[in-house]
Amino acid sequence: MKRLYFAGASAVAVVAGLMAAGAAQAQDTAPSYVDEVVVTAQLREQSLQDVPIVVTSVSAQQLQDAGIRDIKDLTIATPGLTVTSTSSAAVTTARIRGIGTVGDNAGLESSVGVVIDGVYRPRNGVAFTDLGEPDRIEVLKGPQGTLFGKNTTAGVINVITKRPTFNLRAVSEAGVSNFDGFGASLSLNGPVVDDVVAARLYVAARGRDGYYNSVNQPNNNDQNFYTGRLQVLFTPSADLDINVALDYTERDERCCGAVQIFNGATAALVNALAPAGTGLSNPVDVDSFRDYGNRDYRKEITDKGVSVQADWATPWFDGATLTSITAYREWRQKGGGDVDWTGADILYTAGFEGPNPASLAFRTFTQEVRLAGGTDTVNWLVGAFYSREDLDSRVRTITYGTQFEPFLSGLLGGQLPLFTGQPATGQVFRPGQGQNDTYAQEQEGFALFTNNSIQVTDALELTIGARYTWEDKSLNSFWSNTDGGIGCATALARAQALGGPIPANGSLIRPGGLLAAGYQLICASANNPRFGQIGKNAQSLDEQEFTGTVKAAYRLNEQVMAYASYARGYKAGGFNLDRIATTTQTVAGQATAPVLDTRFGRELVDSYELGFKNTLFDRSLLLNATLFYQDYQDFQLNAFNGLVFTVTSVPEVVSQGADVDFLWFTPVDGLTMNGGVTYADTAYAKSTPVALGARLAGTRLSLAPLWSGSLAVSYERNLTDDLVGKFALNAKSVSSYNTGSDLAPIKTQPGFTTVNARLGLGSEDKRWAVEAWAQNLLNETYYQVAFDAPLQPGSFNAFLGQPRTYGLTLRFTY
Repeated sequence: MKRLYFAGASAVAVVAGLMAAGAAQAQDTAPSYVDEVVVTAQLREQSLQDVPIVVTSVSAQQLQDAGIRDIKDLTIATPGLTVTSTSSAAVTTARIRGIGTVGDNAGLESSVGVVIDGVYRPRNGVAFTDLGEPDRIEVLKGPQGTLFGKNTTAGVINVITKRPTFNLRAVSEAGVSNFDGFGASLSLNGPVVDDVVAARLYVAARGRDGYYNSVNQPNNNDQNFYTGRLQVLFTPSADLDINVALDYTERDERCCGAVQIFNGATAALVNALAPAGTGLSNPVDVDSFRDYGNRDYRKEITDKGVSVQADWATPWFDGATLTSITAYREWRQKGGGDVDWTGADILYTAGFEGPNPASLAFRTFTQEVRLAGGTDTVNWLVGAFYSREDLDSRVRTITYGTQFEPFLSGLLGGQLPLFTGQPATGQVFRPGQGQNDTYAQEQEGFALFTNNSIQVTDALELTIGARYTWEDKSLNSFWSNTDGGIGCATALARAQALGGPIPANGSLIRPGGLLAAGYQLICASANNPRFGQIGKNAQSLDEQEFTGTVKAAYRLNEQVMAYASYARGYKAGGFNLDRIATTTQTVAGQATAPVLDTRFGRELVDSYELGFKNTLFDRSLLLNATLFYQDYQDFQLNAFNGLVFTVTSVPEVVSQGADVDFLWFTPVDGLTMNGGVTYADTAYAKSTPVALGARLAGTRLSLAPLWSGSLAVSYERNLTDDLVGKFALNAKSVSSYNTGSDLAPIKTQPGFTTVNARLGLGSEDKRWAVEAWAQNLLNETYYQVAFDAPLQPGSFNAFLGQPRTYGLTLRFTY
């Protein structure tokens, strides 16, 4: 694979160079001035340089220049942010400073909260959607639970979209790209009733073919989606604004392929079962993007919702503002795909070929009310938040393919037939049978919170915030195997007939097979008949937690502010939504016992920061730096062992390091630079028990690069009186990191750099523009997530990042 990596130290040198250059040139050249960068990190509008929080604010113009359309694209503009997706768009995970929650388990909520126009999205995958017309995106680093809720122990991605205005305006955009890509959007904004009602409508459609070279399934990873958002703003009086927003998104895609990165002993068996040339890559060839899955990956995703935000300047407390945000959302995914990611028909997730495809659905209702006011010396806020979430999951993760029986028989040295002729019933193995589970989870939560800033002196400001949260969850699990688990029962009976020993998980069954623990696979949780004997399994939990923050900001002079902060964050516990069995066989001749209590506990963090915010060279340079130390207790770790997902609580994880961000309006007219560097040493404590993972103690977490840096360069100048040219470049560089929860060395991703570039030409009045662009210009091949190949011990696969894409975009403004 091609590798290009700029060390984090180089990025620091870039910042230092910018400072030196600015100092040298500021004396001779009148610099441009940085406009006030307004953020709402404390739920009120403030200058970025006055907020004692690490905030990366990405403007609408930079979002356009970098080609950012969803939170996954946002990584190129944000040092310390990593966003990955795996088997579907639903399985999207954001991490800040190396902290995040793997999204493959629907029972886990995110460590990075996503808030869109004040509405909390409970999972990153649910928020993985077209952002429409963003006004800006703020990435808040470190725990933000005081104001943004329970599940923000790593940070918050706060998306603020453009609201309706009374200025008549229309923008249309159309573009084409490689992989037969096409996209178009239209935005309309203006008054409906003068000075009383305004509306903004945004609609878009995009599609492209898949970028994997799919051997058995054409156009794997293709994508087609449609989205629309309507906002209506009512201003019945000077003191009251009511904004009603409705949105709908539909995605139809085949997602997502994986490639082999290392083949174990099972590779020969896979290729023997599959038609010639269609099994798997052997030897591996990651750069070819060759995917061998033989089942349809089609997914249908719908995301829709309505929200109402009312802001009323009350006559109380010197005009305090009362804000109410009411929202209801529905999100659903249907569809399946290959599970073994090979051309042999071993396992798959039931999709649209049958009457009951696998599905996952969320229905959420949230209500937030807050009252905020201020005087010359105090800014105060009190509020309450209520949430209700209903999760319904139909898990047909493990369905037997036509070659499941001969594959497992081959693992055990050719014991055929392995399933056919179950002694007690005479049943035979039939493809299409397997796991058929449903989960129904209900969550209800309530919180009271306050955040108050006190101007102690002209230079010193103290902020004190607190939040008390109540959380209740219940889960009903329904486990069944459509064939009664005859495969496991038959295998156990045959093992007993062969003279034993009676297999336990991991025990040696019979010499000569490719896999000594083959019976563990046959009687793994998905095939375990004892789950079907339980029927309904009911669980519940309730939690209460007090969290808060204390910050002190001291303005040394007009140019420099120093601050120190402490924050305690909380992430709710929950239930593991996958089958878990005990690891020890207790009854001879039977599979291991199901684990009925799948709860995992809350995650807490204590965070300390010390920072400086600098406004330099006549406001031409903003330079901010922060040291941080974050101590996580009972960190929720989701891991996949090639068979099932399990959630464990790691006693302690520490993340420590530094963030540096800058925005520079250079002395060169039209040239702007911004970016930053994050150094984050995010590691498990050395005292981590070996039972939680042999490689964890004292080791950095997965997807936690030590260094990451971003740089954006934008240059615009008039070519003639009526013609403007523009060039924009965005780059993100990261050091090496492991991409698997178990930290297996084979899953390591070497350091690399991605670059997006855009070259544009347009009218001086911005009525039209045409742009040529490229994403991942250097065509870097890199792992998003590497994982153990299911049922193929010793083999490993990976989901890859998107290769180079390029195209043309035409934009008109009316």
